[in-house]
Amino acid sequence: MKLPLFFSSYRKDLAIIEQELRGLSQSNSAILQSTTSHLVKSGGKRLRPIFVLLCAKFGDYDIHQVKYSATALELIHSASLAHDDVIDNAKLRRGVETISAEWDNRVATYTGDYIFMHAMQLVSKLNNPVLHQILAKTIVELCIGEMEQIQDKYNFDQNLRNYLRRIKRKTALLIAASGQLGAATAGVTKEMQQKLFLFGYYVGMSFQIIDDVLDFTASEKKLGKPAGGDLLQGNITLPALYAMENPNLKAKIVTVHSEMGQQELVPILDEIRASGAIEKCLALSQRYLQLAIRTIEHFPNTKHKKNLLDIAKYLGKRTY
Repeated sequence: MKLPLFFSSYRKDLAIIEQELRGLSQSNSAILQSTTSHLVKSGGKRLRPIFVLLCAKFGDYDIHQVKYSATALELIHSASLAHDDVIDNAKLRRGVETISAEWDNRVATYTGDYIFMHAMQLVSKLNNPVLHQILAKTIVELCIGEMEQIQDKYNFDQNLRNYLRRIKRKTALLIAASGQLGAATAGVTKEMQQKLFLFGYYVGMSFQIIDDVLDFTASEKKLGKPAGGDLLQGNITLPALYAMENPNLKAKIVTVHSEMGQQELVPILDEIRASGAIEKCLALSQRYLQLAIRTIEHFPNTKHKKNLLDIAKYLGKRTY
């Protein structure tokens, strides 16, 4: 996701955060220098830092304070991806070899641990115990979400509630915490912090649903990996759940396993795309976006509110 033109005023501040991220590779360990540099250079959407910046604008904005929260949230996200790639035995992410593929699983695991701890170090520079508590609670929930995903691998009988709870913990709460941390760092009122938390939560739910849809609909070039990778790895996401409401299609989906070749998977993906499941997913994603917009509807009509609304709408139209 490239930063839209209407956020060009944030480029300078995002560059400061990128500099903080690059500082991660200044380790005494040559391997950690290489692996962390590899992870940072692979880029990403930087969605969480953007949310920190946007929500901090509602208070006493100081990039040299806000940067610690913004960088920490991006590092926690990156660490979780490093661990995810180990669990999923993933070879590619965003079209680039994963740490576990280029080095090995042990190196990837310790790199993720190192990044988590570096994130905590950054937030400790902010003399506010509330910020530390928000971050610690978010990491706990993220880890529970990771464990739930492991537990539900190839569980074709899970329900919608399982899925929504899992993406809440794995994705939405981290984006929600980004809004809350940005606001809290800037001294925003507790009431507004809670509203911004909810806004980030709803946007995060919508964002992950669209991500899961794109795994079925986007090209391999855009995904940086073959389509249907989640299903092949046993991660049963919303398109598959909706598609399995058709018993005949479910009978085909449940045959998917980790050793299945891409050619065997293609006709199943085609049937999922033709089943109406994608349209149902997008409708639910839009409902979450509308909840996000409603959450801040009573905020003063400032450019900061407009930026939040703009990013929600932009993410809702994402095609990758």
